[in-house]
Amino acid sequence: MVLRRDYRPVTEEDFNAVRDLHAQGFGRNEIARQINRAQRTVSLIAQELGLEFDVTMTEVATRHRIAQLEEKRTILAEALTDDALKLTEQLWQPAKVFNIGGKDNVYTEQEVPEPPADAKRALMAAAVAAANQSVRLVPPKDTDGAEEVGSLLTSLFDRLRDRHGDG
Repeated sequence: MVLRRDYRPVTEEDFNAVRDLHAQGFGRNEIARQINRAQRTVSLIAQELGLEFDVTMTEVATRHRIAQLEEKRTILAEALTDDALKLTEQLWQPAKVFNIGGKDNVYTEQEVPEPPADAKRALMAAAVAAANQSVRLVPPKDTDGAEEVGSLLTSLFDRLRDRHGDG
């Protein structure tokens, strides 16, 4: 751990500067820059003087930053969902398998109609991981599922009626 050796005691001049700059409407960070003190030092001086800083701008900036992060999480969740779909599509696509071996370390490859079982397991694991992360980033809205069940039952009933008639 490196200890700082440039600590200097807080002076009456520091107290007066914080009081005056605060009265002029400067915020904590600007006061710290102007008097060449740490923000924490300015906060402690202000607290001791009974001064408060307007945090309205900070609150607005924080809400804005939270909204930006939420948008980025949504974009990332969409990308992860797309990745999961692409990975599951690969389960049934032609693939190339290869091997390097033998006493001469020979490379061989072969086209197959779909990936072998171990490759399918790896694709599924990657797809599940991507889907899970997507759901963690943007959880689905809480619903009791009644609307979805009702829609499913209506659809099923309509198909049964189409196939077997009303009777």
